[in-house]
Amino acid sequence: MIVSFENILTPEELAAVRRQLHSAEWARGISAGPQAKQVKKNLQMPEGSEVLRELRVLVMRALNRTPELMSAVMPFKIIPPNFNRYTVDDSHYGKHIDSTLRSLPDGSYLRTDVSATLFLSEPDEYEGGELKIIDTFGEQTVKLPAGSLVAYPSGSLHEVTPVTKGERLGCYMFMQSLIRDTEQRRLLYEMDTSLRKLRAQYGEQSTELVQLTGTYNNLVRMWSEC
Repeated sequence: MIVSFENILTPEELAAVRRQLHSAEWARGISAGPQAKQVKKNLQMPEGSEVLRELRVLVMRALNRTPELMSAVMPFKIIPPNFNRYTVDDSHYGKHIDSTLRSLPDGSYLRTDVSATLFLSEPDEYEGGELKIIDTFGEQTVKLPAGSLVAYPSGSLHEVTPVTKGERLGCYMFMQSLIRDTEQRRLLYEMDTSLRKLRAQYGEQSTELVQLTGTYNNLVRMWSEC
């Protein structure tokens, strides 16, 4: 399931993030497995960056206040978000599949079920730089407005095409879902989306809605891992 969400960041948050990124230090050749490093040519904010912790807190708060995203992903663990930069000289990330396991700051590991990109540059600020994702429905090309996020299965083959003009700033992250199976996660998201619309139309006290909500919760109970 590939799903996108607009306005994850407010205009004020987006402007603050961009200001800090434009003055930040960047490094090459980090945060990728041995195979992915062969096709990776971009810049990344290193762990020692003075502003990284502040930016991570800002992004995590934005995720937590976006119920649609929480419904789609149902995150159990989220690796601290990272930031990358693509320019004409450091322009692309070739076809790859994200590593299955990622270490967390406490020494534990996260299984990557869902990958996500938060776009921080407007589409007209750069040429190229599309995120291309290949899944069971074919190849999908994603280039969203700044402040918008796309989430997709971590096991999908994907790439960032070469930036030929301008600069592409982004934030990327990996999540372990409470619902490991992609199809089960999709069904729950579709069901929860419909339930929220029905509640807005008929109210919370409808007997049928109470029963359907119970069915949704029981499916979560049946399928979840935590």
